[in-house]
Amino acid sequence: MIFGNMSQEETYSFLPKALKECFEYADSHDLAGFEKGSHPIDGERLFVNIVEYETTSAENRFWEAHRKYLDLHLLLDGQEQIDLNFIENMTPKEFVEADDFLPLTGEPNCHAVLRKGDFLICYPGDGAPHSRTGGRTGED
Repeated sequence: MIFGNMSQEETYSFLPKALKECFEYADSHDLAGFEKGSHPIDGERLFVNIVEYETTSAENRFWEAHRKYLDLHLLLDGQEQIDLNFIENMTPKEFVEADDFLPLTGEPNCHAVLRKGDFLICYPGDGAPHSRTGGRTGED
């Protein structure tokens, strides 16, 4: 997991090229003006999912992880708390290959509070709740 802010781009020069492409795309496009849904950046290699949701309690959320894709959470507006844990600390359910979706059960071992411009990069092996608390995000 990597937590940071878009304004600190020079601090994250070590990030892979694909992640830098996501940041460049976010800088050059008004993601807040995008319709909700999936928008390709570079086919299935890079895409942005615009989601918007209402705040919910922890018991109404479920955990997820991915095996193929990185999950870059970029907060466009509002504030969002994302609980986190590593999948080896959790109980996996049946993996859905077509959606690169691994549902999990377990408890958080930490959390990050994102505000406008903050990002959180979740790698395969990182678990986070699927339905988080309030905000408008662009998830690459």
